Amino acid sequence: MSRPIGIFDSGLGGLTVVRAVRRRLPAESIVYFGDTARVPYGIKSGQTITRFAEEDGAFLARFDPKFIVVACNTASATAIPSLSRRFQQPISGVIEPGARVAVQACRGRPIGVIGTEATIASGAYRRAIQRHLPGAWLVEKACPLLVPLVEEGRTPADPIVRAVLAEYLGPMRDAGVGSIVLGCTHYPLLKDAIAEAVGPDVTLIDSAEAVAEEVAARLEAEGLRETAGQATLRMFVSDNPDRFRRVGCRFLGSEIAEVHLVTPEDFFASPRPDGASAAGPRQACPARAEE
Repeated sequence: MSRPIGIFDSGLGGLTVVRAVRRRLPAESIVYFGDTARVPYGIKSGQTITRFAEEDGAFLARFDPKFIVVACNTASATAIPSLSRRFQQPISGVIEPGARVAVQACRGRPIGVIGTEATIASGAYRRAIQRHLPGAWLVEKACPLLVPLVEEGRTPADPIVRAVLAEYLGPMRDAGVGSIVLGCTHYPLLKDAIAEAVGPDVTLIDSAEAVAEEVAARLEAEGLRETAGQATLRMFVSDNPDRFRRVGCRFLGSEIAEVHLVTPEDFFASPRPDGASAAGPRQACPARAEE
């Protein structure tokens, strides 16, 4: 049996990364963990975020993954150095790939970055972008209302979404940015409204797509890429699997058949989880949430 790719996030948003990786690497099996009992990470201290990320990585390590993806901008901004020291597997966050593509797409103009409070405060995107483009002019904005709006099921056409984005993105539009990094895995679900708010001449950088390309390249370089076989997708959460399955299909772009609840006793125990506490039957994705 081939080794899977492990992907974790603080909750639902990382499913946009799962979606991109499955599209780019259809033969790869994936194990996903959403830390829904402790979401959101974006308002917590760096020390707490790093501890949570290490625990999430340790859970995935039980499945012997060949690659670990930190599908959380907040954890990527804070915990990658610690994770790289702790785990033997190759590790990718979402910040470095997104920063690289943003520089390529900016066309000599300022670069915008939107994200959670913790991601913006960390300066991680600024540092990554300036490594690729020293002296880059950045316009950064924390957008704390966007994640709850997405999780409430608000769509790009919602007037509340449009009003919030108009306020958040006004400085970027005024600065004439050439590209904007969607620095949170929830934001691609609002991509149409973001594009309308900043205009057609601005390239929106979906870090999920950039991560999928990086994972594919690194697996190929190390001779670990699967090109055939039956891929599987296993999902685990630390709380409320029913809601995760119901809402998560908006992020994944397809129905979610099964989600396994990991209790605190299982999460912090050493044995590999067996998925015995799987959530109930398949539910269709709500029509209102279609992209």
